[in-house]
Amino acid sequence: MFWFNRKHPNALYVDNRKLDTHLCDGRSLKVEPDEIVDFREMPYPDHSFKLVVFDPPHLKTLGKTSWLAKKYGVLGENWKEDIKKGFDECMRVLEIHGVLIFKWNESEIKVQELLDVIKDEPLFGHTTGRQAKTIWMCFMKIPHEPNITQPK
Repeated sequence: MFWFNRKHPNALYVDNRKLDTHLCDGRSLKVEPDEIVDFREMPYPDHSFKLVVFDPPHLKTLGKTSWLAKKYGVLGENWKEDIKKGFDECMRVLEIHGVLIFKWNESEIKVQELLDVIKDEPLFGHTTGRQAKTIWMCFMKIPHEPNITQPK
């Protein structure tokens, strides 16, 4: 939803699904990633990217076939573990001093609860949206942090 150009030559757009359907109001919905990837276990080597944008599902109480679920995905019962694994994977594939932009919406899970799960502190963030529930957070992979390995 936020891409200016999903096909930009310097972008790799990944999702865990490919979808071509219609929403209840008749609008078309296409999810066409460059690669099908599970964010909890990405097939990329350590230190592969300078920038990663992590925009995981943020709702957990949707019906699996609702239009919001189709459009944005749904968090599972193990959402805390899934988000932690996803965040750790994003950091793993970042180069040292690489940047992670993390998009989250507080409709059901507050940002502080999310930060308690990932156990990291953003450098800065910005709240957006009509109800100011979406926050964009910026993290940097800093070598002195625990669980960060240096490239070999």
